[in-house]
Amino acid sequence: MLGFFLGALLGTLGLLLPFSVKPGQQIDPFDAWFVAMSSICVTGLSTVNVGQTFSTFGQAIILLLIQFGGLGIVTFTTLVLCVLHRRITLSDRMLLQSAYNLDTLSGLVRLTMRICKVTFCLEGLGALGYAFVFLPQYGAKGIWYSIFHAVSAFCNAGIDLLGGNSFCDYRGNVWINLTTVFLIIVSGLGFPVYWEMARTAFSRLRPKGASYRRKMNLHTKLVLFSTLSLILGGMLLTLCLEQGNPDTLGPLSWPEKLMSALFQSVTLRTAGFATIPQESFQPATCLVYLLLMFIGGSPAGTAGGIKTVTFVLLIASMFANIRGKKDVTIMRRRIPDETIRRCVAITTFSFSALFVLTLALLAVQKSDFLDTLYEMTSAIATVGLSRGLTSLLNPAGKLIVSLAMYLGRIGPITLALAFNSRIQTANTTCAESKVIIG
Repeated sequence: MLGFFLGALLGTLGLLLPFSVKPGQQIDPFDAWFVAMSSICVTGLSTVNVGQTFSTFGQAIILLLIQFGGLGIVTFTTLVLCVLHRRITLSDRMLLQSAYNLDTLSGLVRLTMRICKVTFCLEGLGALGYAFVFLPQYGAKGIWYSIFHAVSAFCNAGIDLLGGNSFCDYRGNVWINLTTVFLIIVSGLGFPVYWEMARTAFSRLRPKGASYRRKMNLHTKLVLFSTLSLILGGMLLTLCLEQGNPDTLGPLSWPEKLMSALFQSVTLRTAGFATIPQESFQPATCLVYLLLMFIGGSPAGTAGGIKTVTFVLLIASMFANIRGKKDVTIMRRRIPDETIRRCVAITTFSFSALFVLTLALLAVQKSDFLDTLYEMTSAIATVGLSRGLTSLLNPAGKLIVSLAMYLGRIGPITLALAFNSRIQTANTTCAESKVIIG
């Protein structure tokens, strides 16, 4: 919690420097705080036009905040310690183990360095993909544009330098669309999934007579299944609900409709880029998008939301209760009760925070209900999509939305643990009592 807060504070001070903005431009402290918090929380909401307001130095500060927030405070700190040749303590290793949900403390530093290498390689690949479009269009400045948008896409930040219109001008550009979709999907899967898929692939390359061939674990299977299902489901629902809308998919050809619907479904996984203005979508479509944003990406990645695995386990728990089963099982594997309780806690806390902060924003902003709910869901799930409300926020509204981004990035469990000062020294079992529910 303190790491992200201090990072946002330092970013705010950096953006308030005179040479962080372009000549003739000025930045309000509330706007600087909002942009810094949005950057380090990899959300993408912005009360100012980033490309037109900030100089190259200011944009570099934003890019550093995005990279810091995307890698996470634990990974970034470990990387700095390794670069400075400082010793990694046992407590540091335990934080890494918790951050990536691993079973062992061995090899964690190597894992962190591997994560950083993979991150920089994929961001470099994305920058190369963007360069094919931005270099011919912007010349030498296209190199900086390619790097910035590659990092922003991989870290699921969604902040752009293209005039505040995101990628709407590139709706029909296949190269921009596919590069962005690729970066969003691979970063949203989560780093542990990469290693598991790689280990499984190498295992299957062994000779046929090999005695052992690795199979993907349950977590990887759930991530891949839920990610594919949500992306295809969001794409199909967008096509069904918006194909006749003259403000969105209506005027487009079918190839462009498919590409736009795919991009919209993927960007809802907490990316924040857009090829269609969000205020143009119909209310029914926005209701679907609210659910997809609230679910978000997968654990141990750069995405936000309650996470795909959490959603799948909640659905599995519901069906287990309906069928009268004592245990929650998926793919012939029993899920521990502690994990199910954790899923319930994460979802309940996130929904409660969304309800309270939406109510607070409605009270101070007096804005349209759908626009406000869309804004707050986008903020607390660190998505970065808006129906045009962000630029209209008053100072109180900016503080409320920035709080939502902060809570969404650090996660509900981190917040609960930070304020839980009671230490349970013994396992005490209370008397059981039944209550009526349902």
